[in-house]
Amino acid sequence: MRNILIRTSFVAMTILFLMLTGCDKKSEEAPQDASSEKKAEGGRLELTYVEWSSEVASTNVIKTVLEKAGYEVEITPVSAAIMWQAISSGDADGMVAAWLPTTHGHYLEKMKQDVVDLGANLVGTRIGLVVPSYVTIDSIGELNAHAEKFDGQIIGIDPGAGIMSKTETAIKKYNLEEKFELMGGSGATMTAVLADAIGNQKWVAVTGWTPHWKFARWDLKYLKDPENVYGGEEEIHTIVRKGLKGDMPEAYAILDRFQWTPEEMQQVMVWNREEGADPAETARRWVKENPEKVQEWLSRE
Repeated sequence: MRNILIRTSFVAMTILFLMLTGCDKKSEEAPQDASSEKKAEGGRLELTYVEWSSEVASTNVIKTVLEKAGYEVEITPVSAAIMWQAISSGDADGMVAAWLPTTHGHYLEKMKQDVVDLGANLVGTRIGLVVPSYVTIDSIGELNAHAEKFDGQIIGIDPGAGIMSKTETAIKKYNLEEKFELMGGSGATMTAVLADAIGNQKWVAVTGWTPHWKFARWDLKYLKDPENVYGGEEEIHTIVRKGLKGDMPEAYAILDRFQWTPEEMQQVMVWNREEGADPAETARRWVKENPEKVQEWLSRE
């Protein structure tokens, strides 16, 4: 009995010793592990975007550039409303897809206290109603007189998009409610309807924005907007979450320096329209072919 108690006490002391030394070792290693984990977390970025052809192009390009700088980048397509909400809540780190001051102006006004606007990454954009050039009207105000030719429809994109809310305003402003209906869908369905109409020389009105590959493919025109519902020229801005500068200053600086031209974006968009094109691959192609521009974004000076 005594031997059993002695052996039991010895085992218990041994276990206690191992636990204590194990804890000491763990305590010694903990700072290094925590530091490594923090470093890994600091290398991850999540960007959101709307699946417009322009934003598919820009988001994949900046993703490629950030990856060159050593970051792990996840990009997530969402609606415009969720895109803004994700950044204002800190669930996402940023976006390069904010159309201002008109298209997404209401989102910025609502969330400006919770996000950081880094300014324009592309200037010279616009939005409005677009028709093929063979359509013989030139103004939104003329739509009612030719409603039957348009089948009483304006072809739109995803319902949460800023251009859709602006088009709803235009329908009221130009008294189109009785003869026209705004059809929601996606960018892809909008261009599919446009392509079919042009192939059959039919009249069609769609929500449009520049830059977009459809202007390179077809002869199109914006309908004049004397009531200025759609505003004038717009800019595409980079928006990030609060705290990103302190958490990842280098990534913040790259996003802040990111700026290109409509022509440069258009090139990527055209490549993305090629059969079997992968937006990630075309982005890598553009980055490879434009090293000087990319270096401007990566530069620490």
